[in-house]
Amino acid sequence: MKPDAASLNDLDEQQLRALAQSLIETLAAKDKALSLSNLQIQKLTQELAILRRLRYGRISEQMDAHQGRLFEEDALTDVAAIEAELAALQPAAAQAPARSAPRRQALPAELPRTEIRHEPERTHCGCGCQLERIGEDIS
Repeated sequence: MKPDAASLNDLDEQQLRALAQSLIETLAAKDKALSLSNLQIQKLTQELAILRRLRYGRISEQMDAHQGRLFEEDALTDVAAIEAELAALQPAAAQAPARSAPRRQALPAELPRTEIRHEPERTHCGCGCQLERIGEDIS
């Protein structure tokens, strides 16, 4: 109940003290709620600033490869544990079927074979070094 100015004149000393005490307690409760709200706002503002810095910050501020490796070992351990759990849960009878022979048969040996080699025009590079063969395709 909110007292108006006319009813305050009708209250005696004890009632005024009780009213003042209840108003002080209400004010204290609202101050506490306000300070908690302000702390929450500050926390969320800081988190937002951190997330913005991670997303839009300079590249030099981002995590480098050495820092990323710190977590790889734990992640690999977790993945191995999960894979072992999954393997234990799967039935033992569901093993991979044996590989069948390829469906395409080899060409008969009596067919003529022609070997064609495509060699480069030069076997030396611009600096005078000998070029070496690095790969070969056979079809």
